[in-house]
Amino acid sequence: MPESGKKEKDGHHHHHHRLSFPALHLGGSKSSKESSQHPHASLDWRIESPPAMMHGDPETSTGALVSGQMVLKVRDIPLEVESFDAKLYIHVTQRKPFQGHCTDCANQRTELKSWTFLSEPTALTPLLLEGHLPASTDNSLLSVQYEFVAEAKRNTGSILKLARTIDVKRALNVPELPHHSIRVFPPTNIAASVHYPQVIHPIGGNKLELRLDGIVKHNVDVKSVEYWKLKRLTWKIEEILSTVAPACEKHAPRLTPATEEQPGEPPKKGVKRTVERVIGSADLHHGWKADYSPDGKIEAEIEYHCDPALKPSCNLKSNDGTEITHQLVVEMVVVQEYAPTNSPKHVTPTGVARILRMHFGVVLTERPGLGVSWDNEAPPIYQDVPPSPPLYAPPPPASSPDLAPSPPTYTSSEIRYDSMEELMLGGGGERNSVENDNSGPSSAATSIRHSLGEHP
Repeated sequence: MPESGKKEKDGHHHHHHRLSFPALHLGGSKSSKESSQHPHASLDWRIESPPAMMHGDPETSTGALVSGQMVLKVRDIPLEVESFDAKLYIHVTQRKPFQGHCTDCANQRTELKSWTFLSEPTALTPLLLEGHLPASTDNSLLSVQYEFVAEAKRNTGSILKLARTIDVKRALNVPELPHHSIRVFPPTNIAASVHYPQVIHPIGGNKLELRLDGIVKHNVDVKSVEYWKLKRLTWKIEEILSTVAPACEKHAPRLTPATEEQPGEPPKKGVKRTVERVIGSADLHHGWKADYSPDGKIEAEIEYHCDPALKPSCNLKSNDGTEITHQLVVEMVVVQEYAPTNSPKHVTPTGVARILRMHFGVVLTERPGLGVSWDNEAPPIYQDVPPSPPLYAPPPPASSPDLAPSPPTYTSSEIRYDSMEELMLGGGGERNSVENDNSGPSSAATSIRHSLGEHP
């Protein structure tokens, strides 16, 4: 027999005591390729809560709840487990670390929560991700991930591992009305009135309403009219990424006697990194309405949006100095022309042009969907349940048998008839008595009962 087959056969003679996990639902779903492969067991999880969505800004958000179950599946042989625990980390990866080619400078991991399942088998307890924590992001400057790592160690030394990531998002409240802003461009008389939404989303369009006033100027002395005509309009959404790349313990500055005497935490060394990019833009040469009357104005409705192919990052701000902001930039090229007052159609360019530039701060956030924050989900209030229908209880028994009402009795008799008229009226005499009797319905009913052989 080959040695490999002999070892496999000898291995089946070893028996171990099975360690049960009733709250972990043995026999769960299949483990993915990320978890370590084991021929006789697998480790997986089941997330029972909705996607982790933080509602509101970091200062006022109550966070997001995450709950689920750990599943340890044993296939064919008993399994002895020495330890079984799990941890949740927030992992920040610097794309441009403080010291190049240094793994510690490029990776910062902070433990948020830990569980121990072996001492008391239980389901994965609900985890509250606090509202000040940053949302998950991945861009050219850094990445922020929430890593869940679980390990089940056997007595033989082998380890079952499970590594997953939790995608944490943040959704800010969208104002019902668009923001209104007025900009003035001296030395001209042009004033821009803009209505635009301050909160936008990575996918979907947004509308900006623009109106330019003061584009017509009358010169009474020289009897001429000056016009500012819009020739070009450009919009773009800029994304500004900034973070502080910290130094690891190896590259951190050493403490001097002067710094050791100072109270508080030791100084931390880091380098600020900033990256700017455009995540959406367009160049327009038409699409607006111009009115060159004495109270002339230019009106335009602009559709702007982010380019999903560029994978824009939502607004983010964390305590370690990482911040992601966005702004909408609108540029307009206006050209000055003039014409005599008596012949306004003879327009002549003056050779003067100006670039009008406006910056509007916008917030890029995820859509909240139909969900609400966990603290706003009110539990059912039983006091609000409407009253039940009245109970139909049987009547109480009578005090004496004589007073108790007797049940109604029904009798029947056999009769013979040749026609329906004979059955109902019992012959011509009874018909005449029924038709000629005007005493009321009771007399007619009495005549019918006599015809059927009944007595009152």
